[in-house]
Amino acid sequence: MKEVVLVLIMIVIGATIGGVTNSLAIKMLFRPYNPMYIGKKRVPFTPGLIPKRRDELAEQLGKMVVKHLLTPEGIQRKLLDEKFTSDVKVWAQGEVKAFLESETTLNNILDERFGIEDVKGTLETRTEQWIRDHFERFRVENGHRRIDQVLPVKLTNKLDEMIPTLTQFILTKAKDYFESEEGKDRLSQMIDRFLMGKGTLGNMVSMFLGNDRLVDKVQPEVIKFLNDSSAKKMIETVISKEWDKLKEKPLSFYLNKVEKEEIISLLNKTVIKKVPVYEWIDQPLNKWTTPYVEMIVSKWVPRGVDIASGALVSRLEGLLQKLNLEDVVKEQVQGFAVERLEEMVLSISRREFKMITYLGALLGGMIGFIQGIIVLFL
Repeated sequence: MKEVVLVLIMIVIGATIGGVTNSLAIKMLFRPYNPMYIGKKRVPFTPGLIPKRRDELAEQLGKMVVKHLLTPEGIQRKLLDEKFTSDVKVWAQGEVKAFLESETTLNNILDERFGIEDVKGTLETRTEQWIRDHFERFRVENGHRRIDQVLPVKLTNKLDEMIPTLTQFILTKAKDYFESEEGKDRLSQMIDRFLMGKGTLGNMVSMFLGNDRLVDKVQPEVIKFLNDSSAKKMIETVISKEWDKLKEKPLSFYLNKVEKEEIISLLNKTVIKKVPVYEWIDQPLNKWTTPYVEMIVSKWVPRGVDIASGALVSRLEGLLQKLNLEDVVKEQVQGFAVERLEEMVLSISRREFKMITYLGALLGGMIGFIQGIIVLFL
């Protein structure tokens, strides 16, 4: 009976020593977290293995991540994967559509995200300043040049070609006017003033012929003159000569006829009125983006994803080099709290560590049993 008790005691002692030793070895991977000293002499095995080798571990992890995990080839394969690309497009389309259909305004977006206040006022001020600067530069550079040298050649040629049309328009309107009762009355008044200006002779002509009869005779002649080709040629020649004179004048001649501030104000108001972005600033996005949502979401977003993916893939290797992921991982591991690292490792491998502890106890118990048997036979 004593022999059995002896063997059992040795088994228990061996199992305890084996289990406690393995458990202590596991804890010594992480603990103590900091070195311990007796006087000025550091206690052996402090700190634990991982805290002591943290810098080496960080360096090796950095190299492993760059060389074996986050490689350019692996990321490129992921970016070019059809399912991944399709998922990104669907996600991007949803985000863009929700943004375009939101109630927020460009003014709010720029204010909240970029700190730009009074966007519309700032934009109008900048626009006016831009117009002012460019107008002044244009005036200085072109003020001495003839107007036909400043205007585009196509516009000048177009204006030249319009002279016959303008002549015909003037003749047509003049003929229509003098054929009307208003035109006849005005012609009668002109004849009356003419005769009155001629003194006695005018009065005698007016008395013998009568104003109405004279108008009836003059009106057809005026209309006949307006219908005559020579009248058209004469007016066309006059307009051409005047236009040639205008073309020869420098730009400064025309600019001096108008106040500079009036021109700038007119240009600024025209730009603000014609460019819709000035109205869009204070309006909700869904009010003015509705006509464009379908086109943007269905066409522009997928195309944009493809372009971005292609650009990223072609420049990925250089980008990863600039990011220097090895140093990033190294710095993160070095700054990682050992307590948190221990908690993370134990949360993953707690069962395996327990099995190692139990295995140590089992092996210790078996060794104790063998030792007990040897002691009995000796």
